[in-house]
Parts: sequence; structure tokens; C-alpha cells
Amino acid sequence: MPSFSFDPANDIPDLTNRVILVTGGTAGLGKSSILALAVHNPAQIFFTGRSQSRADGIVDQVRAIAPNIAVTFLSMDLGSAKSIQAAAESLQLKSSRLDILMCNAGIMAVPASTTADGYEKTAEQPNADVRIISNTSTGFQAAPEGGIQFDTLKTEQEMGQGGRWLRYGQSKLANILYTQEMARRHPQILSLVIHPGVIMTDLVTTLSQEDQEIVKSSNVGKIISEEDGIKNQLWAATSPREELENGQFYEPVGTVGSTTKASTDRELAKRLWEWTEEQIDALITHS
Repeated sequence: MPSFSFDPANDIPDLTNRVILVTGGTAGLGKSSILALAVHNPAQIFFTGRSQSRADGIVDQVRAIAPNIAVTFLSMDLGSAKSIQAAAESLQLKSSRLDILMCNAGIMAVPASTTADGYEKTAEQPNADVRIISNTSTGFQAAPEGGIQFDTLKTEQEMGQGGRWLRYGQSKLANILYTQEMARRHPQILSLVIHPGVIMTDLVTTLSQEDQEIVKSSNVGKIISEEDGIKNQLWAATSPREELENGQFYEPVGTVGSTTKASTDRELAKRLWEWTEEQIDALITHS
């Protein structure tokens, strides 16, 4: 079992003046992280999601425990470039700074499908302590041969039996590679990628019964509570910068994570970055 000596209530420092954005903040680890951060006096918390009713409930919860904290919902569908762009523009109008970005939104082992833009669905200030914390999973070890199948990323990527888990592994590998490349290209930003642990959030409980059993049987003795599941990302977001290694992958809590050949492939990370830039440029050009 991972070590959970990190205690958010006592170990998160004062967050005065810090502006935080949590994607996927209307449920699961994103929601729990918002509530844990709110009591440490940040200047503002932004969070994204697709459900206005869920968002309203979270705003009410934050106001109940931290009435002086500004908390703002940004409607955003990560499957739509237009929605992402609109949310980013809204954020820029509401805040001139962003200190911590926590990337929580995600899906697991879904049927083959594409986003609204046609992609496989699972697919700076000087002297400022700006951080990007991305979530991944040890499922990255199940990525298909070659790591990322670029040639078919704009398809449903039918991969035969078990393809849903191969696509999931590919997406989790991409989280790690992109973080590493971000750290190399923009070292002034602290970019970390973490595995929160195995938690029975909606990510798992909305799977088929067969897939839920796969998760449970392959993680006997490793399943943890949501309360423990937020600790690694909160540790990464708030620990002293000098204790953290830019671009690193951490397992719970604060332990350097395992690697594979693909997860340490610098050329693959470079290719992913350049491919992503090309796709974003194309989407913006045609929007």
C-alpha cells in the first residue's frame, strides 16, 4: 500500500494570492481537491466541467466551508476545441494570473468513439511558482506497441478485444510524455504528472460490470478511498518547489514512479508535442 503520511489539512501551506484552475472539478478527485484547497485561503479557484447543476452544488459547498474564497465555474467540454477556447478566453477575462493548473478530467476504457473534432476520445510569469499537475495512471504500462499510434488518432482506433484498455493506456502514457516535454521546453513552469492511486470514483463505477471486476481483481489490496486519492496531487501542487523534480512522474505519495521504455522515450515525447501543436493550429485555423 502507498504511504499517505501527507495530511492536506495540516501540510498544505497558506495559499494567499494563489489562483487555481481545476479541470474536471465537478466530481471525484477534482471536486475533493477543490474542497481541500479552499480552506487554505487561495485568492480564487476556477473549475471546469459540463454540469451546471453539479457546479452550483460545489460552489455552495465551498462557500459553506470557506465563505471568503472566490470560486468560479467555467463550462467546458474537453471533447470540443471550441468549448476549450471559449473557456480559456473566459478565464483570461476573469483573471490576469494562474498559479496552479490541476488536470483532473478523464475517462477510462470507454467504447471506441471520437470527439466532436474527430480525434480518438481518450486521446508564463518570471520568478513565479507556476505549476501544472496532470493525473495519469499506472495503466500507461498497457499502452499499445510503439506507445502512441499517431496514424489512427483521428479514428475510433479499433484495436480488437481489449482495445478499450489499450486506448486508455495510450492516453495515460501521453499524460506522462507531454509533462516531460513541457518541462524540457518550459522549465520555468513546474510540470508534474501523478498517479492518485486506485479509487472507486465514477471513472470506475460507470464501467461495465466486467470492467469493474477487471479493475478490482488486478488491484487487490490497492484500492484506496477518495480522501486518500487526492493527497498525491495536493502534495505535488503545494509542496516546496525545491523538493520536486520538474517533469517527474510521482506515485502516492511523493514517490518517483515506475517507468517503461515508452514512458522515457524523449523522441516519442517530442513527436507527441509537435503533433499536438499541429492539430491545435489546424483546429484554430478552421474554427
